[in-house]
Amino acid sequence: MIFNVDDIRAQFPILSREINGYPLAYLDNAASAQKPQAVMDALTHQMRTSFANVHRGLHTMANETTEAFEGARAKVAKFLGAPKSENIVFTKGASEALNLVAYGLAGEIKKGDEIILTQMEHHSNIVPWHFLRERYGAVLRFAPVLDNGELDVMALKGLLSSKTKIVSVVHMSNVLGTINPVQDIAKWVKAAGAIFVVDGTQAAVHMDVDVVDIGVDFYCMTGHKLYGPTGIGALYGTLEMLNRLQPFNGGGEMISDVFEDRVTYNDPPHKFEAGTPPILEAIGLGAAIDWYSQFNRADIHQHEMAVYHHALDGLRDINSFRLIGEAPEKGSVLAFNLQGAHAHDVAQILDKYGIAVRAGQHCTQPLMTRFGMHSTARASFGIYNTLDEADRLVEGVKKCLTFLT
Repeated sequence: MIFNVDDIRAQFPILSREINGYPLAYLDNAASAQKPQAVMDALTHQMRTSFANVHRGLHTMANETTEAFEGARAKVAKFLGAPKSENIVFTKGASEALNLVAYGLAGEIKKGDEIILTQMEHHSNIVPWHFLRERYGAVLRFAPVLDNGELDVMALKGLLSSKTKIVSVVHMSNVLGTINPVQDIAKWVKAAGAIFVVDGTQAAVHMDVDVVDIGVDFYCMTGHKLYGPTGIGALYGTLEMLNRLQPFNGGGEMISDVFEDRVTYNDPPHKFEAGTPPILEAIGLGAAIDWYSQFNRADIHQHEMAVYHHALDGLRDINSFRLIGEAPEKGSVLAFNLQGAHAHDVAQILDKYGIAVRAGQHCTQPLMTRFGMHSTARASFGIYNTLDEADRLVEGVKKCLTFLT
């Protein structure tokens, strides 16, 4: 489909809303994106026409719902370049996916084993590994971030040793926008005999992802940033690793047989999907992937970066403006501070003019510490944002200065 931002915006009913008498400029996409009518229609259509629990039933609606649910799994597999649907485990989101991996590998961790992370990780890719530190004696090591927001990849490579058991790295930073060279890192990790995990929460929205080409053991994504529902995400794993992973939750569906003295587990991916899954949410994620995939990914990226650079060019004229993250390879995330102004105040003033941005630590406290700051304001651009909204952001920030400095 030809990329036309006005046509795209028309498919998002919420974008016609006004906030405080101003047209909504929604620039908080890195936190959660809005939903097109196609996704809303998919959810309501399923509820109106055919809904039942999946897998267990023999009646017509159970079979229809199962087909739609498993069809969504196949769409996620294709979207990530996975070889089979069986490589995809549905989760509540990327956070649960990362916790699943950490919990599932816990039995392999011994005191002194090392887990390598980076300073730019989201808390969801830090805290689960701290569980292994607290409970099993693992040692966490953090690869540093350079002043421009790039990952110090040579320092990360230097951390690898015979003690390294797991390396878990974000593909695209939710604050810096930095896109990490995960394919290169994968080669180093494999040479060290370690397990490689990638947090693709942001990257899956803004760039092509091919998990086989990357060479990753595990890759996670979430639905609500990809114009889909909340409460749904996915974990990709190689079949070798999924068979090796211990299940995270116990209950129905994830078992083959249950006896008084033992249980046997189902095959992946069902081994990790205990109980009734997020059926409608998964179907909604499939619809979001269908909707998103009608556009050329290069066109989306070019548009998002054009809006990003238009906003950045205007903001650079402000003396007190400081951009956080200037890596050569980055996505459309613009984190910034104004000298003498608190990020929370900036966000609240922008909201008065209908401009929605995020302010805070963005669940990246070690990164904030690395850059010597408490928080930042963050504008993050998506498929439906416009150059006019970038101009409004610049004008809004200038108005902030009249109030705060």
